[in-house]
Amino acid sequence: MDFVEQLKSSVDIVAVIGQYVRLKRVGAGPRYMGLCPFHAEKTPSFSVHGAHQFYKCFGCGLGGDVIKFVMEIDRLSFYEALKLLAERHGIPMPRRTEYSDPETKLRAAVYRLHEIAFQMFRAALDGPAGAEARAYLLKRRVAPALVEEFGLGYSERSGQALVRAFEKEGFDAGQMEASGLVLKRQDSSGFFDRFRNRLMFPIHSESAKIIGFGGRALSAEDEPKYLNSPETSIYRKSYVLYNLHRAKTEIRKQDRAVLVEGYMDVIGVWGAGVREPVASCGTALTSQQVRMLKRHSERMVVNFDADAAGVGAAERSIQMLLEEGMQVRVLELEGGLDPDEYVQEHGAEAYRHRLENAPGYFHWLADRARVRFDARTAEGRIASLKFLLPAIQRVSDKLERMSIANDIGGYLGVPQGAVLDHFRKAAAERRDAGPAPARQAVRPLEGFLLNALLASEEARLEVLPKLKSMPALQQFSTRRIFQALLAVSETQSRFTFAELEGRLDDNDKEVLASLVFADEGNEEKNSLEQALACLRSLEQGDLQSQRAALRAHVREAERAGNLAEALKWTEELNRLDRA
Repeated sequence: MDFVEQLKSSVDIVAVIGQYVRLKRVGAGPRYMGLCPFHAEKTPSFSVHGAHQFYKCFGCGLGGDVIKFVMEIDRLSFYEALKLLAERHGIPMPRRTEYSDPETKLRAAVYRLHEIAFQMFRAALDGPAGAEARAYLLKRRVAPALVEEFGLGYSERSGQALVRAFEKEGFDAGQMEASGLVLKRQDSSGFFDRFRNRLMFPIHSESAKIIGFGGRALSAEDEPKYLNSPETSIYRKSYVLYNLHRAKTEIRKQDRAVLVEGYMDVIGVWGAGVREPVASCGTALTSQQVRMLKRHSERMVVNFDADAAGVGAAERSIQMLLEEGMQVRVLELEGGLDPDEYVQEHGAEAYRHRLENAPGYFHWLADRARVRFDARTAEGRIASLKFLLPAIQRVSDKLERMSIANDIGGYLGVPQGAVLDHFRKAAAERRDAGPAPARQAVRPLEGFLLNALLASEEARLEVLPKLKSMPALQQFSTRRIFQALLAVSETQSRFTFAELEGRLDDNDKEVLASLVFADEGNEEKNSLEQALACLRSLEQGDLQSQRAALRAHVREAERAGNLAEALKWTEELNRLDRA
C-alpha cells in the first residue's frame, strides 16, 4: 500500500469534514449530511459516506475523497493536503518528493517565511524595541495572556530585520517577494520590510496556519492606520476570517457567531469571555466569508462600530448575511463605543448581557431608514420602503418574511396594500421557469446489487464471477459502473471506492453517488445474502428471456412450415425447462 492509500485508510473522512461542516447522521448507517461549504444553499445537499470515505454535493457537483476535500476547502495543493492530514493525525510523511512540484515548493517556502516572521515579531515585542507597542497594549488594557494567546508582535523600524533574516536562512529573491512580507526597492537594489514600527496581528487560516499579518501603526504620521498583507499564494482575503480557527468550536457550541470590525474588537470580546467573535481582514464582508461561517452556525450577531463607517458596513453586511440565509441580530452599543471600548468601560458581564439580548436586524434597519429619509413626507416613506424591501426579500423563511411585510407598513406609515403588491411582484419574478429534467431511473435491483457488492468483499468474490457472464448485465442502465467494478476487482489486490470512481466518467460518477447515498446502509454480513438474492432474481430474468426467445423461434419456424426446425427449438425449450 502506498502512502496516499495508507493515509486515506487511516483518516476518518467524517471527522475531518466535521471540523469544517456541521454534519448530521442520516438514519443508523454511515451517511451524513450538511450544508455544502463550496456553494450557497439553504437546504443541505452535501453528503458524506463514512464507509466508502467520500463526499458528494448534489447541488454543485463537487465530490471526492478526504484529500480532495482538504485541497478544496483550504485551497491547498495535493502535496500540501497530504502533509496537513499527515501532521494532524501523527502519520510520518515519506522523505520522497514525488508528490511535490515547483508551485507547491514555493508555497511551502512562503509558509516558512511567515513562521519566521511570526517568531521575529513576537521576540521584538518583548525586546527593547517593542517598548512603544507594549505601552499601547497596556493603554488598551490587553492582558499579557491575551497577547500570548493571539501571538501579537512588533515590526521594527529599520525595515531590514526580516530581509536580513530571510537572506540568512537562504531564501531567494523570488520566494521573499512571493511572501508579501518584503517589498522590492524601486531601483531594484534589494528589498525592505513591508511592516515597520507596527503592532502585529498574525492572521491564520481555518486550519490554523499563519498566512498573513495585520499591522497597526504606532505613530500618528504613519498611514494607513492598519496595513494588511497583500494577496499571496496562501492568503486570499475574501476567504479568510480573523480568529475563525479559534472561534469555530464555540460558534458551533453556542450556535452563534459574533461579527465585529477589527482585530482589537475580536481580542476585547474574547477577553470578555465571549469565544465566538470573528472579523473580516480589512475588507467588506464577502459571500465566501459568510459561507465559511454558515458551515458552523446560521445565527449571527453583528456588532460593528457606531460611527458612520461602521453603520454603513453593518448595512452592507446584513444584506449579504440575509442573502446567504443567515439569521441576523444587531448589537448597537451606546455611547458610540466599539466592542473593545465597551468591554473596558462597562465590563465583560455587561457586554455579554447586551449580546444575549441583541434585537433582530429588521428594526435596526428600519431605524436607519427613518434617520436617512423624511418619514413626514409620502416620498420619504416610500423611499424608506424601497430601502428596506431588498433586505426583507432576502429572508429565507417565508413565514418570517410575510410577518415582517405585514409589520413594515405600520412602522413606516405606508399603506399595507402597497407593501403586499410589491411583495407579490417580487415573488412572481423569483418563480423558477420549471424543474430540471429528471435523470433516467435506475432499477431498484441494480442499486441493491451494487451497494451489496460495494459493502462486502465476500459478496464481490462470490457474485462478480457469475455476474460477468450473465446476459442481463448488458441490459443494466448502470452496466458501465458494474464493468468498472469488475475491472477493479480483477486487477487490484485491494478494492477501494476511490479506485472505482476514478474509472468512471462524470455522468456515471453522479449515478454512483446517488445510488450509494440512497442506500439504507445494510450491515456487511447481510450484503452477501442481498447480493445472492439479486443474482437469483437476475438468473430468473435471464431464464425468462431465453424462454421467450425460444418460443419466438418455434412460432417463426411453424409459420415458415419448417417442422424440423420447430421441433429443434421445442426440444431446446424443454431442456431449458428441465434444467
